[in-house]
Amino acid sequence: MKGLFIKILLSLLLFTNVSVAADPLPSWNDTAPKKAIVAFVEQVTREDSPDFVPVAKRIATFDNDGTLWAEQPIYFQFLFAIDRVKALAALHPEWNTQEPFASLLKGDMKSALAGGEHAMLEIVMSTHAGMTTQAFEKIVTDWITTARHPKTGRLFTEMVYQPMLELLAYLRANGFKTFIVSGGGIEFMRPWTEEVYGIPPEQVIGSSVMTKYEVRDGKPVIARLPELNFIDDKAGKPVGINQHIGRHPIMAFGNSDGDFEMLEWTTAGTGLRFGLLVHHTDEKREWAYDRESHIGRLDRGLDEGPRRGWTIVNMKDDWQVVFPFEKP
Repeated sequence: MKGLFIKILLSLLLFTNVSVAADPLPSWNDTAPKKAIVAFVEQVTREDSPDFVPVAKRIATFDNDGTLWAEQPIYFQFLFAIDRVKALAALHPEWNTQEPFASLLKGDMKSALAGGEHAMLEIVMSTHAGMTTQAFEKIVTDWITTARHPKTGRLFTEMVYQPMLELLAYLRANGFKTFIVSGGGIEFMRPWTEEVYGIPPEQVIGSSVMTKYEVRDGKPVIARLPELNFIDDKAGKPVGINQHIGRHPIMAFGNSDGDFEMLEWTTAGTGLRFGLLVHHTDEKREWAYDRESHIGRLDRGLDEGPRRGWTIVNMKDDWQVVFPFEKP
């Protein structure tokens, strides 16, 4: 009897370990959002399901800021632009008196951003252009591997969401192709998204500046111009998806009203569709913000999302772990 008991106990322990290991989303609590994700994936990938979707059509799109990594206290790419202003200041003495650069150099962020989106655009255009795409890629790579978040002191690539990393891997394991569709700069993201998210450069869609083919010192290059080409935000996101992917996604993930049109367009397609918004509700592990936030404002999505059948993730209740460095 003792030997039989030991065998049963070992079998139970083995079964438990296998069950735990088989959980594709261990950092998600076993609440409605996790169940909805798993149920959807099972429905569209099971060949005998009436909702089966062929592998070629399993397209999932993800916003980046606030969806795959944090975005507070301000978009990380803007912090990169601020560092670029400081690095280039010696070459631009006029910035000492010219706004919004003068305020930035004094450390007065509030005054620098008083001009709203126009001021932010001027800063980005002035610091992201006038060089080759190859030179810009190196600048971004050097920054992303050394710069640290002003509050946590962590590398920005450590400020990614563990539950979303698991979700990306889970979808790819089930035949999905995952794309980033972000208002951030396409060439700011491409140098590091494959290493951090497993998403290669050709599956990154973002805002862009105009570029031009040139031959410099006998070498062909692509030059970045101080002129806006495309803004991949709000209504621009479905346009960008159509231009770059050429297929209608069946899943879309965001966190703000800037993602509304992407989710709206995705879930309006024929067949089974899935839309999800991350609601930032955890002021202890991350930040709590939504309707009145100057970054990642979520207002319309909260009101209309549930009526449209979208899944709303309550970060505080639905995520067991937020960042990878929280894992035991």
